[in-house]
Amino acid sequence: MSGEPRDAEEWVRLRGAVLDADRLVRALASGRRKGQSAPVVDGREVRRVEARVVDLRAGRHLQVTSYDATQARTTNHLLGDDAAAAVDALLAQPFANWHVDTTGETLQLRVTKKGVPMLHASARDGEVEVSREHDRAKARLLAEDDPVLVALGISDAQGRVKPTRQAKYRQVEEFVRLLAASLDEALAQGHLRTPTVDDPLRIVDLGCGNAYLTFAAHRFLTAPVAEGGRGLPVRMTGVDVKQQSADHNAQVAASLGIDADFVVGSIADAALERAPDVVLALHACDTATDDALARAVGWGAALVLAAPCCHHDIAAQLRTAPAPAPYSMLTRHGILRERFADTLTDALRASLLRREGYRVDVVEFVESAHTPRNTLLRAVRTGTAADDPARDYDDLIDAWGVRPRLGELLQPGR
Repeated sequence: MSGEPRDAEEWVRLRGAVLDADRLVRALASGRRKGQSAPVVDGREVRRVEARVVDLRAGRHLQVTSYDATQARTTNHLLGDDAAAAVDALLAQPFANWHVDTTGETLQLRVTKKGVPMLHASARDGEVEVSREHDRAKARLLAEDDPVLVALGISDAQGRVKPTRQAKYRQVEEFVRLLAASLDEALAQGHLRTPTVDDPLRIVDLGCGNAYLTFAAHRFLTAPVAEGGRGLPVRMTGVDVKQQSADHNAQVAASLGIDADFVVGSIADAALERAPDVVLALHACDTATDDALARAVGWGAALVLAAPCCHHDIAAQLRTAPAPAPYSMLTRHGILRERFADTLTDALRASLLRREGYRVDVVEFVESAHTPRNTLLRAVRTGTAADDPARDYDDLIDAWGVRPRLGELLQPGR
């Protein structure tokens, strides 16, 4: 790229904030500029990059963690010429958005379609401290002795995760990790509004059950930045069909001092006072995931994270619909048909969400050793539909003779 990052006032200020070792809390670069290829760091295409200052035995370094579609890679740069060169290399990449938190202010820079940097700065209400421990990135988002985990029965009274709850702990931890990263990107790219104390971020957990995700997400997102959280004002709502669950969850929320309420009703029919910014759904069974995605679209939610459970609906349709040639072997055997139904269902869901103006990723959110249901749909509302997604969707359902529940729910007039 040209010398613009060094010359433009906006870039100079941003660069100075990232290299201010005494005040930097965290810097995040994400997205790619219109009409340009993906950013490349260390020879690989990446989706986002985070930078923070850490104290190592060899001295204070700028730690840069880059994320591609499947993994993270971390490098450390000694403060001075080495760190400055690393920052200049990042600024030269076609990232569309930068979000920089310092102890005194937040800088948000967005590059327009014409390549013009637009910088917005906002002061913090008070100074924050920052941890520079080099292993922070490896730390758990929620410590085992966190009061939330104890209240949920994941950890025992001594603050240790129960042997029988290790899988649940891992599942919740990874879901919250993905939520945090997705929120960071959506905020930095301007797809999600910046919450305030008077108008907090509104998150709904559809089919919340015992509200593991509701409470864990609230705890992490509201925790101070100095403690590794996001320091955001958040209003959580859990929706579940059981009154008993709502009563129990309300008692837990009250005991923990958490700002959350619980609505009794089905995912399809539950009424909320205000539309949420973020919709979560963890392992809603069969077409309940479709109900959750349809509600999210109807609300115009900026961010959706849904981890589907079983896929009986499409699997049942595949048993009676003749497979298109030459793919009959994919559905001849029951176990293969079930697995294919999982893939087909989520592919169709992703296509429909793209048609509705969402950017969609389908990712693994926790290893299969911890849960057999480990696929997650992550959708960010951009307002721009994918190129001709309707034709691909129609061709696919016609070829396989299936009618997805989500497609029916999103039909005009429903």
